[in-house]
Amino acid sequence: MAKLGQMLVQSQQQVLKPQQILVSTLLQLPMMLLEQKIKTELELNPVLEEAEELEELEEEEETLEEDLDEEEKIKEEFEEIEENSKSEEDKINEEVQEEIDLSELIPNDEDDIPEPRMPVDRDEEERDMPEPYQATMSEHLLEQLHLLNLNEKDFRIGEYIIYNIRDDGYLDNEVSLEDIAQIFETTPEHVEKILKEIQKFDPPGIAARNLQECLTIQLEAKNEDGKYDLPLRILKECYDDFVNRRFEKVAEQLDIPLEKVREALIEISKLNPKPGEGYLDTRQNYIIPDFFVEKVDDELVVSLNEYKIPGLRISPKYLKMLKQPKKLDREVRKFLKDKVDSAKWFIKAIRQRQVTMQRTMEAIVEMQREFFEKGPEYIKPLIMKDIAEKIEMDISTVSRVCKGKYVQCDYGVYELKYFFNEGMETTDGEELSTLRIKERLKEIIATEDPRKPYSDEKLAEILNKEGIPIARRTVAKYREQLGIPIARLRRGI
Repeated sequence: MAKLGQMLVQSQQQVLKPQQILVSTLLQLPMMLLEQKIKTELELNPVLEEAEELEELEEEEETLEEDLDEEEKIKEEFEEIEENSKSEEDKINEEVQEEIDLSELIPNDEDDIPEPRMPVDRDEEERDMPEPYQATMSEHLLEQLHLLNLNEKDFRIGEYIIYNIRDDGYLDNEVSLEDIAQIFETTPEHVEKILKEIQKFDPPGIAARNLQECLTIQLEAKNEDGKYDLPLRILKECYDDFVNRRFEKVAEQLDIPLEKVREALIEISKLNPKPGEGYLDTRQNYIIPDFFVEKVDDELVVSLNEYKIPGLRISPKYLKMLKQPKKLDREVRKFLKDKVDSAKWFIKAIRQRQVTMQRTMEAIVEMQREFFEKGPEYIKPLIMKDIAEKIEMDISTVSRVCKGKYVQCDYGVYELKYFFNEGMETTDGEELSTLRIKERLKEIIATEDPRKPYSDEKLAEILNKEGIPIARRTVAKYREQLGIPIARLRRGI
């Protein structure tokens, strides 16, 4: 009995894990990348198809519902055929594993993917939006990934890596090879092998984990004749001294003339430290909001932007094939079952994404109500933990929802991370967000005498006089985050 219970737990983990991976992956995708992901899934899985018209789904529902009793009989017959070709151990596994429930795949009023919802009178505006001339970086990389001819598991790993590349072209430092290996039940070495293939993609230097690796990848890609051997040696053996401009030490360590180091510096300076930057302008100028927040009858209404997200369904053609199991050989039956499972998980993951996204945005709106009703100056301190506790989900889930997502409201389009900031209490007892403090800091610096710019200590003194208790070190941190140089470098600007 204990063995059967253990097998049941293992079986449940095997069933849930692909869904967990899918939901995790889909949650972090903004609108444009979700479109690409769905397109890729439709290409990979012949059982999954786009339902272009709602009527099409309804007709399919009526037809399949009439055959429910027949399907149950066929399902039993199908299982009997399967059991006859399995060992006794396989039969036990079959009993404890979740079976394909064909009725789950039939669209109905409760489970059907919601119709794309757009705010009133915005449909025409969306249709008129110009298509971007340039593909997104992820689309460009996915096109190259398809050319590698990987098996499905390795393709999924590559796809996961690509979706975790930041806008500047670097692999997100929150994602480790060990984490990816654990998700896909493989080794970090195998994940790194796929990462190395992606690092050969265009643009050169893509998917690097740090600047050193980024520059090294670019040099290795064009070092066929050994012309860049010295710059590569410097990057690999003397990187710290090189970036800190200790060129004499580099020359001494490699036993080469200083002039050679300078020549290498010229070659390295030609490289691109941000390989993703060629795609930034396109994405920044063509932001598709993931959410809309509108005021309707004095209520703030949150809606998901699903205008370009198609309805998905299981292909009726393949469902009919599954109704005739005796006409299919074992390999075809297994292939269809696997693909139907995969399609079912994908549709459920899309639905789960919708629910989680909606709940998260509604919680943000509720906790930042004054911002959405009165404007940016009313933003309040908020951390992701607050939202996670409110919707009873993990902080990592909230982080995935907010990553790279945008909301359109009466005051403009904002990235979701804009709404999360620490706060401090003023001497008057008012709770002030760091965003408002930074804005005030920027205003003070903008009005300073350029011949005598304020030091960080002076800035802290001014803010303290205004009732904002803040230390010099905190001022320095905020100034750096705003991209404002120190006082000495601001003089005369």
